[in-house]
Amino acid sequence: MSKLRPGRWSRRYERGSASIQLVILLPALFGILFLGMQAALYHHARTVAIAAAQEGARAAAAEHGTATNGVRDAKSFIAEAGGNDVLPHSSASASRTPTTVTVTVTGRSLSVIPGWNPLIRQSASAPIEQVTAP
Repeated sequence: MSKLRPGRWSRRYERGSASIQLVILLPALFGILFLGMQAALYHHARTVAIAAAQEGARAAAAEHGTATNGVRDAKSFIAEAGGNDVLPHSSASASRTPTTVTVTVTGRSLSVIPGWNPLIRQSASAPIEQVTAP
């Protein structure tokens, strides 16, 4: 019976272990990377949508503003922020009551996961400006 030195025996049976570790850990690393990228794209699309809705609500709530002004300004904001490169398939709508106006922006977030484009819907409301006599 031959005696193996402890270092020689362990190295012989651990051959290729780095490759196996790489095969197991690399997909997990890519998954975490893509998840972080997807979260950033979703957050950015939501931020652009709420900012566009607020911009539209400000325009529609002005003293002589209309719901059409709010929709136009919201769409203009989205176009300046990157348009379809940030919030594809976006649309804006406004509803105006005698005291408030609400602008809603909807669209889809960009995605690094094929076939999955999360829906973004953000709304902003503002009181309508009215000049009153003192």
